[in-house]
Order: sequence, then structure tokens, then C-alpha cells
Amino acid sequence: MGGSLSAKKRQREAQRLAAQRDKKERKAERKAEKANREPGVEGEDPDIAGIVPGPQPLPDEDEPGR
Repeated sequence: MGGSLSAKKRQREAQRLAAQRDKKERKAERKAEKANREPGVEGEDPDIAGIVPGPQPLPDEDEPGR
């Protein structure tokens, strides 16, 4: 019975290492995208750039669930 526990532990460890590797790759991709992004206007928050304040357009009446 001891052998099956070790095999499960090795499998969990392999999954953990794969998840770490995937996370590291995604982080590198985000960093590259950020470096290649065009600079915005100085002092403007990139999260809200291009948002126009004021009344919002009415939702379509044809949407299901209304």
C-alpha cells in the first residue's frame, strides 16, 4: 500500500510543477505585451482610457430575459 501513496505524491508534484511552469509562461507573455504596448497619455489611467462620462446608451429591448 505504501507504493500507491508515493505514486500519488509524485503525480501531485508533477501537476504542481506543470502549473508553476504554465504560470511563469503566462507571466512572461503579459510582461512582453506590456513592454510592446503603446504609451498612453501622461497622467491618464489606462484602465479608464477612452471611457466617455455621461448617460449610457439604453440596452436593446430585444434581449432575452427582459
